Amino acid sequence: MKKINLAVLGYGNAGRAFGKMLLDKKQEIIKKYGAEVRITAIATKTKGTLVDKNGIDLAKIEKELCEYGRFTAGVEKSAMEVAETADYDVLVELTTLEIFSGQPAIDHIKAAFARGKHVITANKGPIAWAYRELSAMADERKCLFFYETTVMDGAPVFNLVEHTLKMCKVTEIRGILNSTTNFLLKELTEGVPYESAIEKGRKIGFVEADPSLDVLGWDAAAKVCSLLNVLMDAGITPLDIDRKGIEDVTAENIREAKERGKVIKLICGGRVKDGKAEGFVKPQEIDNGDLFASISGASSVVSFTTDLMGTVSVVAHEPGIKETAYGVFGDTLRIIENI
Repeated sequence: MKKINLAVLGYGNAGRAFGKMLLDKKQEIIKKYGAEVRITAIATKTKGTLVDKNGIDLAKIEKELCEYGRFTAGVEKSAMEVAETADYDVLVELTTLEIFSGQPAIDHIKAAFARGKHVITANKGPIAWAYRELSAMADERKCLFFYETTVMDGAPVFNLVEHTLKMCKVTEIRGILNSTTNFLLKELTEGVPYESAIEKGRKIGFVEADPSLDVLGWDAAAKVCSLLNVLMDAGITPLDIDRKGIEDVTAENIREAKERGKVIKLICGGRVKDGKAEGFVKPQEIDNGDLFASISGASSVVSFTTDLMGTVSVVAHEPGIKETAYGVFGDTLRIIENI
């Protein structure tokens, strides 16, 4: 039986949910693939770092995290040191997004490729800022590089295009990809004051302590940039996106749109025309009968316009941590299938 060793950088809620999936599905993976998946290293900023070439006891460390909030034993190694030195076959990059550079996640991934290791990332920064370079490096080193979780949690976006829409050329994308702004706009439409909507979203878990990157459209810009880079070889960064968030949308704007039979949504999209990438994020009025008008709360949607299949849409209904973890889990299974 083959053993697949993973090094996980970042072990927050999504990482822990991923670890639980590996535990729960361990025997099924062995039965179906003849492979045992083990996590041999975990590096975090606040919980400590663990390295064990024989495999970390995930049940034990989950108990420790519940009781103490950190690992009770560990080693003094940074995420980069783990990427450069640990014994693993696949690097799983789950560190916090740095939206204005994609670092240090980009360098973590480069370190893995330099060692001939495969990579899974849930961090959209590397895809938004350095996809061409990283993809070329993966090809050169004959490494697998998967990133399904970066745009719509575990919803099959890149998989859909690569494996289902075979030989279809994606000519345009359009979507609602930021759950925070989608939630806030829904609350504002229902008459909830902005600050109250923010506080409600924080309590539920939709809204970060500092929601500015979402409200100003940066998160959506990184996601549309990632889609354009992967599906259309755009070679752009979030700075190239024509970006406007919902910071200036008022209750009056929403009321007036409602009177016209419309709702306001933060829409993002893009295409490559005459060799030049064109991407945007901006609030738009959408007819109530439009599919996008029905996307509320934490739900998201992306539509692909193709040359052979017309327009195909994917909707993720209220995704949470489990769905995010599933995207990483699914990419792990793809690696098992391909090595």
